[in-house]
Amino acid sequence: MKKKIAFNSSRRDFLKNSSWATAGFFIVPRHVLGRGFTAPSDKLIIAGIGAGGKGESDLRYFSESGKAEIAYLCDVDDRQITASVKRFPKAKRYKDFRQMLAKEAKHIDAVSVSIPDHSHAVAAMAAMQLNKHVYVQKPLTHDIYEARMLTQAAHRYKVVTQMGNQGASGDGVRQLQEWYAAGIIGDVHTIYCFTDRPIWPQGVPRPTTSSPIPAGLDYDLWLGTAPQKDYFDGVLPFNWRGWWDYGTGALGDMACHIMAPAFAVASLGYPISAECSVATKYITNWNRAYYPESGPIASHITLVFKGENGKPDVELHWMDGGIQPTRPVELGPNEVFGDGGNGTYFIGTKGNMMCGTYGINPQLLPTSRTAETKVPQTIARVPGGDEGHYAAWVEAAIAGYGSDKAKNLSSNFDIAGPLTESVLMGNLAIRSNDIQKKNAKGDIEYPGRHIKLLWDGANMKITNFDDANQFVKRTYRDGWSLGV
Repeated sequence: MKKKIAFNSSRRDFLKNSSWATAGFFIVPRHVLGRGFTAPSDKLIIAGIGAGGKGESDLRYFSESGKAEIAYLCDVDDRQITASVKRFPKAKRYKDFRQMLAKEAKHIDAVSVSIPDHSHAVAAMAAMQLNKHVYVQKPLTHDIYEARMLTQAAHRYKVVTQMGNQGASGDGVRQLQEWYAAGIIGDVHTIYCFTDRPIWPQGVPRPTTSSPIPAGLDYDLWLGTAPQKDYFDGVLPFNWRGWWDYGTGALGDMACHIMAPAFAVASLGYPISAECSVATKYITNWNRAYYPESGPIASHITLVFKGENGKPDVELHWMDGGIQPTRPVELGPNEVFGDGGNGTYFIGTKGNMMCGTYGINPQLLPTSRTAETKVPQTIARVPGGDEGHYAAWVEAAIAGYGSDKAKNLSSNFDIAGPLTESVLMGNLAIRSNDIQKKNAKGDIEYPGRHIKLLWDGANMKITNFDDANQFVKRTYRDGWSLGV
């Protein structure tokens, strides 16, 4: 009896069994199968590590590409995955991604990682070491070291990669690049990136009392690489962003969106220095409050990038907590700066330009120049823009490592890795501000407060304040390893 090929089988199984063709079986042409049909060999079988919140929308966008099948859902919290379970009822469920990868590796083509920042690297690396293509939510990692390791691993394991800063695939970033390449604003020397985040508690002490762990949550798995500390109400599902053990603050949440246009336009690499000032709470005896476990209420960070090919050094300012730079003089008094709460503002030797979050609504300044200025389109657009960011990765993964589609992804790790490292340099500067020491008199000093940190990007090292290097690479909790 002839054995039929099941059209819902995995892409890997289909290719593995293609030897059946030698026994008289042939792949039916796509037009015979009918319009809109996607053959199993063209389907990307995806496992979602993180299936609630942003993970749910990521998986939905992959599915809507028409070329992906969401076959596995992995989440430590049963409360968060209701929508994904309803949308993908046939998907097999797991809580521990390590178990899922161990049992299902031969059936999985690619993995989407959308979990708290502190576990991005270990989940992504585990998948990459099994030669699975990976899509990882921003920020790529929690630590600078992790970002460098994932960037290198992408080539070692020959996998197709993409970070989830979807605006990088939008038309706005490409318009800004074309204006800049045409010399419309001259050479950029100063860039301001600003956001109204955080919108979760920061600058606060960690609760001293624990709370009962909610039913359905595997808290030990959720902790992952983080230190063993008691659960407290409110840390999940959203407010973990403000705690250094788990999140990366306002920078981690928004800088990969807002700084991405700056990196694309000015071709930035690793910064050579970082400094910052922060807004934090004070206590009644006029001493500065010391809450080292959470991020600040607001911060202003300055990163300097060495100019290349005769261009000036670029000074990039990051402002969060609602802090914004002075409005451009060319901007009308009632015109919106950026998108209101967020934006990127470029200052060049011949003129200025700006955009909102994700590079949306790019504008030359004064804004009347935008419609007047015509430059040729030299950069190919991503079909579907922001949403096309997902489909582009799916198609690149099907095409494979080294394909033109993979090389042309808007945020593959060769792009996302250095961007993430620069974002995390801002957090390194913030946390260096809070390093406490005692002087000879026994008084507490803050030697890191507004110090200018000098960064050796190639070696991932602060060269003038060694205490700051503790934030380049975390020590994981026992039982967890990056495996490099």
